[in-house]
Amino acid sequence: MQVAMIGLGRMGGGMVRRLLADGHECVVWDVNADAVATLASEGAVGVDSLESLAAAMSGPRAVWMMVPAGLVDRVIADVSPHLSSGDVLVDGGNSMWRDDLRRHGELGERGIRYVDAGVSGGVWGRERGYCLMVGGDHDAVGHLKPALASLAPGIEAAPRTPGRSDPPSTAESGWLHCGPSGAGHFVKMVHNGIEYGLMAAYAEGLGVLAHAGAGRTDQEHDAETTPLRTPEAFQYDLDLQSITELWRRGSVIGSWLLDLTAAALQEDPQLDAFAGRVSDSGEGRWTLQAAVETGAPAPVLAAALFQRFASRGEDEFGRRVLSAMRSQFGGHSEKSE
Repeated sequence: MQVAMIGLGRMGGGMVRRLLADGHECVVWDVNADAVATLASEGAVGVDSLESLAAAMSGPRAVWMMVPAGLVDRVIADVSPHLSSGDVLVDGGNSMWRDDLRRHGELGERGIRYVDAGVSGGVWGRERGYCLMVGGDHDAVGHLKPALASLAPGIEAAPRTPGRSDPPSTAESGWLHCGPSGAGHFVKMVHNGIEYGLMAAYAEGLGVLAHAGAGRTDQEHDAETTPLRTPEAFQYDLDLQSITELWRRGSVIGSWLLDLTAAALQEDPQLDAFAGRVSDSGEGRWTLQAAVETGAPAPVLAAALFQRFASRGEDEFGRRVLSAMRSQFGGHSEKSE
């Protein structure tokens, strides 16, 4: 089928290449003309404006946006005047599902069918396929099925779950029509909230292993230092590279995230290339907001989100308050490193 892609970054560019490889015609546009030229040299139809993008397509058009959530409304405002009733406009970024409800209504008044598609797969998606969580009207999603099937990993990506004997569902191929407008981004939002928790668990666990040799360092004994009571119990120099490789094989905590962690430790055993500043793009916050509003307990996801805030120094003033209080009530002076 013919698909237009707006936004040719790490995700959008990879998706175009996967679609091209499966025989689809792709019309592409980006603010970066070099990105357009590169994909045009690989078989896509490159255009220099959103008006040209619409003109290069036959109806009903399928136009997919892979742009940051904060830019989606602007792109919609720019491209929608060039679209016609019956066209399908897809937001494949990480938008908040409440925004999808508004956009679905506004575009629907003009006959433009809006679809929200949560996309997981990162920079590996071109090779592995993209997990797609889709929301919108049945006819709009149905129009996109050929492209969704090509972008998804396919049934062979994972063994069938024991007990499944019916013909494979789209979910088993890696894409799912989750429900009406907003459902796709809602599912992707929670997916990313879970991702925060999983990443934090691996990070904290490996951090404990990294401290297993604490008893081999000189111990300070003063009023400001909690003593290590049994330094002889913490004499281990553990090989984290080997441990992550070990856990990848037969362990109940094996996962693709662990695979990637093992690869990172292999490349940089001390992770010296990283400062430890971890961003959050919104989905974790929205997941917790939804949890609070619906009364769904999510303490692990909350802790993982707040850990990201702390990694960026957002806890600095709070830590100063703690130090100030200790100084006030006990005369405790801060210790240098």
